Amino acid sequence: MATAEFAFNNKIYTVTKSSPFKINYKIKLRMGFKIRKKRKHMKAEKFVKEMKEIYKKAKAVFKKLQEKIKKYAGRDRKEVVEYKVGDKVLLSTKDLMWQMRSRKIKKLTEKFVGLYKIKKIISENAVKLELPALMKIHLVLNVSRIVMCQEQIKR
Repeated sequence: MATAEFAFNNKIYTVTKSSPFKINYKIKLRMGFKIRKKRKHMKAEKFVKEMKEIYKKAKAVFKKLQEKIKKYAGRDRKEVVEYKVGDKVLLSTKDLMWQMRSRKIKKLTEKFVGLYKIKKIISENAVKLELPALMKIHLVLNVSRIVMCQEQIKR
């Protein structure tokens, strides 16, 4: 019940020049929130400084590690060959199914066959070739299955 009284007793009366709350309890009534003085907390500041130092050290270590990873990740990558319409390429026989009866013939086949023209470039990874009708494979192939002809590279 006392809290309800305090809500109405915060008026300053002209006769007494103070509120009834201040007269009864000898302190000023605080209504709402007021920002208190900012104090320095030495332990908190010390903790923040330590955390910043740890973060800087970890960032430096991570940067060195990232450079190492970048060095090793890029060593197996090949340069990207850009093909154009009309270029002549060789087709890999790795996954082609030839009509062979014995394994010996399969071992003796060449790794690359033909000299086929690029008819259309579908995307970075796919091209459409001009293949003979006897070859029963799809005309659109991945660039990993073709190799640029050596004559064109020497130009």
